[in-house]
Amino acid sequence: MLFALFAFQCFGDLVMAVQTIARFDGSLADAFARAKEVTEPVFVPAQFFADDRGWSLMNQMQGVLRPEGQINYSTQYPGVIKAWHRHARQTDFWMCLSGHLKVGVHDQAKGRSWMAVIGEKRPGTVIIPPPLWHGAATVGPTPAGLLYYVTHAYDPAAPDEERCGHDAFAGFPWEVEHK
Repeated sequence: MLFALFAFQCFGDLVMAVQTIARFDGSLADAFARAKEVTEPVFVPAQFFADDRGWSLMNQMQGVLRPEGQINYSTQYPGVIKAWHRHARQTDFWMCLSGHLKVGVHDQAKGRSWMAVIGEKRPGTVIIPPPLWHGAATVGPTPAGLLYYVTHAYDPAAPDEERCGHDAFAGFPWEVEHK
């Protein structure tokens, strides 16, 4: 697993430490079990299958699909930050198929945060177990397309979702980092 700790400063005061989301080199089902066990996000890299006809990402949700789950797709425009929200029961599996997203995850109880940039040039799935806060910011000048599987279908009568603003956790680095 890869761990990196980033400390972000605001006017010289330490505001928030953010770790890179850990890479898991195993099956999605094993990564799902690990994410739930440690209550942390996990990134599972995907493998391209390419030949002279094109390329594919195959069997991406194998081992985690459940009858009560739901697969969705959304497009996020450049400059947009969709954050923060969390679930009490539902685990999210996020895969950015076009463009790029900076994924942010925050554990309010432990005061820990993680991030990863995912997308066309870094394919894979981020697993976000409950009750972690999460969201995404579009990276770059093009829209980002997010394919996501959730373990519990949306119920409009009793949504498993709590929301707060993108600036609710001071110091999370949604903006582009110039190094």
